[in-house]
Order: sequence, then C-alpha cells, then structure tokens
Amino acid sequence: MDEKTKDNIKETTELIKSKQSWITYVSWAILAFALISGIWTQSWNLVFLSTVVFGLTLLPFIFSSWAEINIPAGFMGAIVAFFVATVFLGEVGDFYEKYWWWDTVLHTGSAIGFALIGMLIVLFLLRGKRIAAPPIFLALMAFSFAMAMGGLWEIFEYAMDQWFGLNMQKDGLDDTMQDLIVDAGGAFIGALAGWLYLRTSGGSFLGATLDSFVSKNPHLFKDGKNKPKPKPKKKAKS
Repeated sequence: MDEKTKDNIKETTELIKSKQSWITYVSWAILAFALISGIWTQSWNLVFLSTVVFGLTLLPFIFSSWAEINIPAGFMGAIVAFFVATVFLGEVGDFYEKYWWWDTVLHTGSAIGFALIGMLIVLFLLRGKRIAAPPIFLALMAFSFAMAMGGLWEIFEYAMDQWFGLNMQKDGLDDTMQDLIVDAGGAFIGALAGWLYLRTSGGSFLGATLDSFVSKNPHLFKDGKNKPKPKPKKKAKS
C-alpha cells in the first residue's frame, strides 16, 4: 500500500470521527439498531443488508478525502440519509409499498440535490470569471443537469426490469412519467435556490448550503459567484 493510499485512509477515518450532522447520526443509529436486531433474531439477510448500506454511507466520506473536497456536514448528512431512505427503508423496510408518498419525497429530494450539485459544477467551471453568464442561464443549466440525472435513473430502472426481471418501474410508463414530473418540480426548487444564491448572496436555506460548500472549498472556487456586472450609469447631458 503506497503512502497516498494510507494518507487517504487516515483522512477518511478522521473525517468520519469528526462532528457530523444529526441526520448522519440518526441514519447510522437506524442501521445499528437493524444490525443488532438481525443478530439477535438470527436474520442474517438483515445483518448483511445493514452492513452493505452502512458501507454505502461511507462512500461520500471516502470521496471527500480522495478528491480533497470539503463537503459540509449538512450536505453529507443528506447524502447518507438518502442512501438509508432509498436502499434500506425503501427496499428492506418496504416503505415504497407502505407509504405511497415515499417515492415522491425521495425523487423530489434527489432532484433538489442534483440541481444544487449542477449549480456547483457550473460555478466550478466559471471560477475566476473566465466567462460571464447571467444567473438565470446558470440556473437553467443546473435544472437541466438535475433532469438529466432523473432521466438516467429511469433508464436504469427500465434496464433492471428488462434484464433481471425486477419491478422497479411498477406501473411502467405512468410510474416513469410521474417520477419525471416530480423530478422537474425538485429540479426547479434547486435551480431557484441557486438563482437566489447568485442574486442575493444566500437567499434561502439551500442557498446557504451552496455558500457553505463554496466557502469551504476556496481551492475549487476562486470566485464562487458569477454575478453580472452592473450597467454603467449614463452621464447626464449638460
């Protein structure tokens, strides 16, 4: 094992041990309870799935150390909670069948998250104001990115159903269209938050999340905001 790999493992361990969002701790507590319950009842399938999902929740920490990106605790908590809500509660806990709104909430939340990620990618590409673009255009790009991710997920669901005989699409075309409509709503909320962030230096809770991400990673965002330059005032005629 080379020194870089050892350093990454050490940084990941220290990051996990550092103070995290309460959302992260609650998510891990759910998995720990399921793990202990599985061992107690000798439900080894539950033990296996709890362990696997816990491993998935560590991926953003590993990525953060490897890519040298400082992910805010709240953002990290949202990612961890999404893994638990989709893979563990959704599939293992059968929440998709028990609660009709579960899929809608997750699609909306993921679309908002992808729109914020799309905005961060755009801001990264615009660092140092290499090109100028109005905030509405950047928000549109963030919206498009979120919708693209939603479309790719629907393709993934279709492929899984066709190749492995699963039932991820459930009602087929109706389920796909409902998911895309919900994705559009979430993408709009995330893109709007990005637009407000660029226009008002925050503007909302989601805008504060963007601001936190940018401020914690100055090496990625030399000049995080690409606000349009004010128009010069016309000189009064004498």
